[in-house]
Amino acid sequence: MNFDAIRPYSNNELPAALERLSQNKQFLNVLSTVYPLLPKDVLRQRLKSFTSNTEFQKVMIYPFLQYLESNLTKGIELRGLERLAADRQYLYVSNHRDIILDSALLCAKLIENNRDTVEIAIGDNLLIFPWIEDLVRVNKSFIVRRSPGAKQMMESSRMLASYMRYLVNDKGQSGWIAQREGRAKDSNDKTQESLLKMFNLCGDGSYAENLSALHICPLSISYEYDPCDFLKAKEFQQKRDNPDYKKTAQDDLLNMQTGVMGYKGKVVYSIAGEISAEIRSLASVISNRNELVAATARLIDNHIYRNYEIFTVNKIAYDLLLQSEKYAAGYSLMEKLDFEKYLEKQIEKIDLQDKDVDFLRIKLLEMYANPLR
Repeated sequence: MNFDAIRPYSNNELPAALERLSQNKQFLNVLSTVYPLLPKDVLRQRLKSFTSNTEFQKVMIYPFLQYLESNLTKGIELRGLERLAADRQYLYVSNHRDIILDSALLCAKLIENNRDTVEIAIGDNLLIFPWIEDLVRVNKSFIVRRSPGAKQMMESSRMLASYMRYLVNDKGQSGWIAQREGRAKDSNDKTQESLLKMFNLCGDGSYAENLSALHICPLSISYEYDPCDFLKAKEFQQKRDNPDYKKTAQDDLLNMQTGVMGYKGKVVYSIAGEISAEIRSLASVISNRNELVAATARLIDNHIYRNYEIFTVNKIAYDLLLQSEKYAAGYSLMEKLDFEKYLEKQIEKIDLQDKDVDFLRIKLLEMYANPLR
């Protein structure tokens, strides 16, 4: 199968892609905000000097991620690498919080642990400008094409599943994909069964054989603070007030920028390990395909839940939301007051004409409480 339409650029395709990026004024403006001390001519020359995707990531992307960790987090931790074989590739399936950073920070931590970075699944809805597609494909991303027609959707899904199988078995690369289309804006992480049905299209074997061939590893991502929480709450009210509301490309760009440049507190990645044996075990006792898919989704969810990092703010939010004192021993009065001030500050950022403060507060509390529910 030909994967040219979705795969990352190969090393021999990089010069043309990097030349296009170096001539794109909008991209150079973005790059200048990341590296403000470097003149644009220097950035252009540096861009055109890279000869591999990995070199681009380590020299251009990784230093910026180090800056983010030092200045906008309390530290980023990766746990569970010891559960993986160093000579095997995996498909990481994770909960989804941040459009850009979920996969980017994972790659940074893999670099620091002398592991190869992952190839990243990204939806074509985020390729708002042509230069974004060039950038992500230089940065080892493969494209999830969301075709409108049923026939085209099946063809796109089969190609995507086949590519991921090729990726981990033949290309010698691990991959990352979110457990659902779009971020879980209320932090209620549930694996979409349609994702697992897509995985099953990767081969002609049984369901268990096909999914086992992907070497799936559930991955939990926990952010102490979500910089986009107020934008997500705003969107909840917009959808409540107007059921036909749809985000614009500008909204996506704002979410990307806010997620990257906002404060995140402590960030923890936790790898559960490969679940192929558990999938085969489920398949041995569940004969109905739909029930098997649902059971696999629950299996991934349970691994993700089990490895959540629970922060003090999660405990406070749970008690405030449910008007309980279940976790009161886990935080001080001062910490509770500080979090309530944080909520007020985030609600103040929401620019809606008919702002429903009570509704927005509940939505913010749900985001932080749901990892405990």
